[in-house]
Amino acid sequence: MAESAACPGFRFGESRYDQSSFLGRLRHFVDIIDPSTLFVSEKKLRECIKLLDDHKHGTLPPGVSDEQLWDAQKIKQAIIHPDTGEKIFMPFRMSGYVPFGTPIVIGLLLPNQTVMSTIIWQWLNQSHNACVNYANRNATKPTPTSKFLQGYVGAVTSAVSIAVGLNVLIGRANKLSPATRTVIQRFVPFPAVASANICNVVLMRHNELSEGIDVLDTNGNVMGSSKIAARHAIMETAFTRVVLPMPIFVLPPITMSYIERLRFLQRNPRLRLPIHSLVCLITFGLSLPVAISLFPQMSQIEVSRLEPEIAMATDCKVVTYNKGL
Repeated sequence: MAESAACPGFRFGESRYDQSSFLGRLRHFVDIIDPSTLFVSEKKLRECIKLLDDHKHGTLPPGVSDEQLWDAQKIKQAIIHPDTGEKIFMPFRMSGYVPFGTPIVIGLLLPNQTVMSTIIWQWLNQSHNACVNYANRNATKPTPTSKFLQGYVGAVTSAVSIAVGLNVLIGRANKLSPATRTVIQRFVPFPAVASANICNVVLMRHNELSEGIDVLDTNGNVMGSSKIAARHAIMETAFTRVVLPMPIFVLPPITMSYIERLRFLQRNPRLRLPIHSLVCLITFGLSLPVAISLFPQMSQIEVSRLEPEIAMATDCKVVTYNKGL
């Protein structure tokens, strides 16, 4: 199979795009979060897996192009967990993050929130985040259900406490005009969600810090379990979870504060929610691939920075680990 500029030669288990550059990672994750993969049938998925297995074992039928192999790998990576080999439940796949998460984002950004509505939307958001974090974790080591529940309760508690606390403080700020108070309240979800996202990732994946995660040599062989690599993986994932809500919870309130002043919208108030929803959907859809592209999913770390027993087990200078998403 000849390699072309438009379609590079297929490399099993590797990305189609250069993972050492941000642009390459961005193009890779745009593939991973492609919502069209949510509609792939079971039959199509089995065909893709078989095609990749045939390539791996050198039994690929003639006439199969690199493009077909890349498409097959895209589908497999979007649906199958790289560590467990099992299907990820549709709402918790990265390709389902925007379609299933956007209604929650819209709810979080609705103006004039009550304490009860704030609690409900923050609970829904962190419930979804917890399931996404767990479904896309590094699963080279088993995670007890108790750890999952601890992370879930911790994330929900932190998100609700911060959001409700800020709303109460704003409500008591008598010096603020009603219009100013409404605008500020629209920004409350960001600090609540960002801080809770850190708690969510750390608590949901705390088991990795005590057990370590597998690190692989250049041939894909496991060189051992590293707590240091686990710490790097969780820090990188937590950072992306802070960057992700920045545009999602900051740009829509700013955009809507200007749009709502338009005479057209003032004459047609029923259009506020559809326009608000569209703004949230576009912002979420653009923000997600940018945030998760900050670091490659299969990250690398120098062996000299890891535990001595791992350094003694390999001659490689750099090893790879699954950061998770």
